[in-house]
Amino acid sequence: MSDYPSPDIADVQLVDVLRAVADPIRLQIVRALADGRPHPKTMTEWGVDVQKSTMAHHFKTLREAGVTRTIVSGRTHEIQLRRDELDARFPGLMDALLPD
Repeated sequence: MSDYPSPDIADVQLVDVLRAVADPIRLQIVRALADGRPHPKTMTEWGVDVQKSTMAHHFKTLREAGVTRTIVSGRTHEIQLRRDELDARFPGLMDALLPD
């Protein structure tokens, strides 16, 4: 079992996703993850200038809302946008949130 559980996509509610991405920092994180690949949480190119503890809070909020998943491999933690699942559950939402 993962140390960082994400909700089943069937349980993800639109209001929770919108609340999570309403914060400009979290929206920037989602945009940085737009390619759908896992990115290390330690990545310096998030495009925001905040403390590590603040980033941890934003990562947790996105994960608990069902927007992202955290992949743990040993001591490495990566974060990934659940793009395909979100596109299937809420068609058009990710296209509206992400730049072209």
